[in-house]
Parts: sequence; C-alpha cells; structure tokens
Amino acid sequence: MTNAGSGPLDELHCNHAARLGARNRLVILILLISVFVMILNETIMGVALPTLTKDLGITPSAAQWLTAAFLLTMAVIIPVTGLMLQRFNTRPLFIAAMGLFSLGTVIAAVAPGFEILLLARIVQASGTAIMFPLLITTVMNLVPAATRGQMMGNISIVISVAPAIGPTISGLILSVLDWRFMFILVLPIALAALTVGARLITNVTEPRPTRIDVPSVILSALGFGGVVFGLSNLGTATTPLESWLPLAVGIVALAVFVYRQLRLQRQDLALLDLRPFTTRNFTFSIVMFAISMVTMFGTIVLLPFYLVGVLHVPVITVGLLLLPGGVIMGVLAPFVGRIYDRAGPTVLLIVGSSIVSADLWAMTILDENTFFLWVLAAHVALSIGLALLFTPLFTASLGSLEPELYSHGSAIVGTVQQLAGAAGTALFVTVMSAQVASLSASGASNESATASGIRIAFTYGAVISLFAIPAAFFVRKQRTSTAVDVAESVVAR
Repeated sequence: MTNAGSGPLDELHCNHAARLGARNRLVILILLISVFVMILNETIMGVALPTLTKDLGITPSAAQWLTAAFLLTMAVIIPVTGLMLQRFNTRPLFIAAMGLFSLGTVIAAVAPGFEILLLARIVQASGTAIMFPLLITTVMNLVPAATRGQMMGNISIVISVAPAIGPTISGLILSVLDWRFMFILVLPIALAALTVGARLITNVTEPRPTRIDVPSVILSALGFGGVVFGLSNLGTATTPLESWLPLAVGIVALAVFVYRQLRLQRQDLALLDLRPFTTRNFTFSIVMFAISMVTMFGTIVLLPFYLVGVLHVPVITVGLLLLPGGVIMGVLAPFVGRIYDRAGPTVLLIVGSSIVSADLWAMTILDENTFFLWVLAAHVALSIGLALLFTPLFTASLGSLEPELYSHGSAIVGTVQQLAGAAGTALFVTVMSAQVASLSASGASNESATASGIRIAFTYGAVISLFAIPAAFFVRKQRTSTAVDVAESVVAR
C-alpha cells in the first residue's frame, strides 16, 4: 500500500529518473555519433586509393597500406580494450579515444605526403579501436534489458550503414573536392563530439586495479595482427609468402594466446576473458555475426568490381547504387529493435539469415548481360536481411552475459568484426582473382572472366551463409539483471 504522504517524494524520484534517463540518452547519442564517424572513416579510404596513388606519387601496393595499417591497428588494440574498460573510467577513455581520432584527422588533413598520412591513419585507428567497445559497454550498463533491443538497433545503424555508405560519400567528395576534404569535413564533427562528450560523459563502471599480462599483449598483437594482415594480403600479394607467412604466424600466436587466456582467467587475470563463450547464446550469436560480416564486407568489395569491370557503370553511379541498401538498413534497425523487445531474436534471425542466404545464391547468376538495376535490387534485399540480423545478434549475445563480462564481450564482438571483415574481403577477392587469372590465360575477355570469378566468389559466400540458418534456432532472448534494472525497480516501488 502506498503511503499518502510519500506522493511528492515519489514524484521527485520519478522526475530525477526522467532527467537521468534523458542525460543517459544524450551520452549514448554522443557515443553513437562518434562511432559512426569513426567507422565511416574506416571504409571511406577504399575509393580514394587510386586518387591518392596519383596525387602522392606512390604505388598501388603502398597506397593499400593506408587501409591495411588502419585494420592492423584496430586488430591489435581491440582485444586489449576489455582490460582497459575494467581498469579505467568511462570519461577518460572517451576523451582519449576521441582525442586520438581528432588528432589523427588533423594530421591527415594537413599531411604533406604518404608517410605522414600513414601515421595519421594509425592514430585515427587507435581511437576508433577503443570507442566501439566503450559504446557497447556503456549501453549494456545504462539501458534496461527490457528496452535494450531498441537501443541496439541504433548501434546496428552504426555498424551496418557506415561501411555501406562510406564508398558513396568518398566518391561524392572526390568528384568535386581534393582528397583532404575527406578529413576536413569530418574534423568539425569529431571536435564537437569530443567537446560535448568531455562535458557530459559520466563514469558508468567501477574501475578496479588489474595486472596487465605483457606476454598476452605481445601474443595478441602477433596473433590478431598477423591474421588480419595475412587475410588482407591474400588477394593482392605478389608472392604467396607475403600473405601465408604472416597468416601462419598469426594463427600460431593466436592459439598460444587463447591457451594463455584460458589459464589466466582462472585467477581473473586474462587480458581478454573468454568466459563469454561458455554461454550458448553468446557463442551462436558470435558465429552468426561472423558469417554476416563476411558476407557484408565481401559483397561491398565485390559489387564495385562487377559494376565497373563487367557492366561498365561509372564509379559515381556505383556509389549511388549501393547507397539505398545502407539507407534501408538504417531505417529498419530501430523497428527491428522494437520487434526484438517484444518477440525476441529467434524469428528475426531465422528470417534474416534465410534472406541473406537466398540473396547470395541469387547473385551466383550474375553475368555480362545482367541489368544493373537487378544488382540494386539484390543489394537492397541483402541489406534487409542483414538489418534483421545485427540488432538481435548484438542484444542477445551481450544481454546473456553477466555485467562483469560486458567489457570482454564487447571486445570480442569488435575483434570478430575486424577478423570477419578481413576474411570476407580476402575470400571474395582471392576467389575472384584466381578465376579471372585462369580464364584470362585461356583467352577469355576481361568482362567474361571477371563475371565468372564473381559468380564463383558469391557461390562460396552463399555456401557459408547456409551455416547461419541452423544457428539461428539456438539463439534465445535472455534477461540479465543489471544495476540499472535494480535501480529502476527501486524507483518504481
């Protein structure tokens, strides 16, 4: 029974909760904008490489390092962020991440040559690697489980739309402006986010002293860095040694790294705690997430080859053709989040994985005579399928963990994103390149050889996508109590 005299006090508590909720939403919005800009920056460079090759007087292989160095830095730092998020407060980590990204953007905007631009990309990536796990951990600590799906829908916009529209924005900028404007136009947004975030970001975790295991840091750098570098080089290396040697070193180092983490986590000393994988929901979600990232990045890199090399579509038109898919993913993500909050992930994942697989199989019939608008329709369908996947996967995977594992879970998600993205790009490009080389040697035209290579590459992707469908049946909605949920229940009482 409610005490009549407690009415004004209850109202005060509710008003305070509302203000706190509004502030938390603003904090999360700042983090979302920051991560969006950073991931957009990660993918914006691909279209610019030919321009940079000419303007900076460098070889294409050297220009490729502007992307490879970014990916390598991300792969090395992200596994360490789980420990960083436990050791340091939220606000200083945000300032460090956004400060590094802003500094790198300034350096890139004024870079006089290739070496300084490469340094700028490494500095940018250092900030980007910290920000995504920071966003995920903040959301998991601030947002109640009952509405977490809708918020994860917003994160899905960042993860899926930014890579999709990066080439479009890059193409539009380069068609009218100098390449430096790719960084000049981003800089005010980065500085604004840094300024506002430094004032408003609050600490949402309780730091605790943790020992840094130096051998684990070294093994992590060799393992994740070697694998990403080797995968990134598979389609472009001039000799097999350039790709297979770092890949082999990376795999061995990664195996030793995993063994060491399994031993250290018994004393709660692991650099990257692997206990999230003991949760069924998390494991199956990560498997599906990896497959989704392989297909998304592989498709993003392959479709421009097909549209330009086979159908002879202008580069600017290619960017515009890929834009609707990214926009649709962004529009659908919040609605998918609401459906998740009501119905859970299983139905969404089954439908989404089936659409993605069917679409990839449909792309295996592309040839020299395909109407380019059919490619637009196929890309839109793929985007719809991926939109149905990302939000449930983020929410169900991390929502099934205990709060003390949020930071390590988000670091695992970020690491898998980098590894799967590199693997998808390498797989699709390598398969396509091998078929093109084989057919070109036998006298086939470039258009015919490229179309055949793309069909085979999509066949590989379609086969891989089939494994996601049965995995979808094992992902369930689980509620994990957090401090936020407990606080809300106290206020409600």
